[in-house]
Amino acid sequence: MLTDDTTTVDAASLVRMSPAALDALFRASPAGEIPSGRGSGHAIALRGPGRALFSRVVRRTAWQGKDVMATAAGGHELRNLLSPFGVRAIRAVVREGTSWVDDRPCIVLDYSKTSWLARWVRDEIREVGPGVFLGVVFLRRRRIPLMFALRFGDE
Repeated sequence: MLTDDTTTVDAASLVRMSPAALDALFRASPAGEIPSGRGSGHAIALRGPGRALFSRVVRRTAWQGKDVMATAAGGHELRNLLSPFGVRAIRAVVREGTSWVDDRPCIVLDYSKTSWLARWVRDEIREVGPGVFLGVVFLRRRRIPLMFALRFGDE
């Protein structure tokens, strides 16, 4: 988590950071508390030209973020917010865990037992600023060149 009071980390600014800076920020940040509510999302491509355009197009057409809620059993789960209308779909279990990136604490978004479509996906998030989480994406235990930012609360 950034501690320099002159530096503000928001979800949109993460899209403009280099892949190396994003990786370093993820590794340096604490897991934070499991967030609650609607997290406004920004997809972040780690390769190729037009990374900012990619983020805008994905946000307007495919993925708008995640909605995290407590369960009756005392755990947490989420639904992804898909399409331009923010349809709640593709469920995941949310729990504290150990990161596959660096073996440190993180918040795991586990689709393996909740979604046939995304059963090979695992996301990990860490809090990089107040209410702002940076996420990495794994597909079949391999990290893919995609990250995402989530902003919970007012944006």
